[in-house]
Amino acid sequence: MSDTAVTPTPVTEDTTPHPMEDWLRMDRIPHIWCPTCGLGIVVTALVEAIKKTEFDPDLISVVSGIGCTGRVAGYMKLDSFHATHGRAIPFATGLKLSNPKLKVIVVSGDGDLTGIGGNHFIHAARRNIDLTVICVNNFIYAMTGGQVAPTTPNPAVTSTTPYGAFEPPFNLANLAEACGATFVSRWTALHVRRTVESMTRALNKPGFSFVEVIAPCSTLYARRNRLGSGLDLMKFYHDNAIIKNGCPTPEVGIDFQKPFIVGDFVDKEQPTWHDRMRAQMTATLGEKFIPKVGPSICTNCE
Repeated sequence: MSDTAVTPTPVTEDTTPHPMEDWLRMDRIPHIWCPTCGLGIVVTALVEAIKKTEFDPDLISVVSGIGCTGRVAGYMKLDSFHATHGRAIPFATGLKLSNPKLKVIVVSGDGDLTGIGGNHFIHAARRNIDLTVICVNNFIYAMTGGQVAPTTPNPAVTSTTPYGAFEPPFNLANLAEACGATFVSRWTALHVRRTVESMTRALNKPGFSFVEVIAPCSTLYARRNRLGSGLDLMKFYHDNAIIKNGCPTPEVGIDFQKPFIVGDFVDKEQPTWHDRMRAQMTATLGEKFIPKVGPSICTNCE
């Protein structure tokens, strides 16, 4: 053996810019999400959709609630708000009504949006508030302990249904349409390009637009139900997701580990809340009515 000392190869710092550093708060990366969680895919898809719209980033606000998906707002390099549990939509509604020029995006989970925040969801859709709501559906309250959610299919096992869920779950697409949403879509974390396309359409759609993204929870949902890893769930999506654009939403309910329907289901024109309010106030007040188009508190905001 040679006694010649081996000179270690100097380690050079990789200065290659991260492809999403213009859209993420890099000081908060790496994120807290579990390996094989689909939330990173959803964030990437949302960023790509925002790029396609060419909206002014200074006029975009992202609102999230509590839970795994609730962390999205804190990671995005946009005006963002982390609301209390179930209150993402009313917070977003306040933003939109106070400054109609904003593009307000809600990103939260199935439990936050349709369980604790269910009443806010149905009334925002009924009013046709101009919001884009992205629901990441993992069929469970993941961050708070794996409890049964309004979307948990029967008879899936959760921490609060150890012998299997038995309550009928929400069909979120049907719920959104029935309440008045103008755009309703569902994809999975596997269907990245289609998700980007639907998110882009949702962002450009006036009124209450809704995109459901089914994403794996490998830590709690998959483990308790012996479904394998997050990769196994993605394989399940590949083999069992049936693309059926325009399918009537009453037909797109999801059963436990059975084939399910994805696609763009609803795309219609309806007056938004602002449209109806302006029409009513103009009819009642005439020239006395002055529509609000932006913030009126700060004189230096324009």
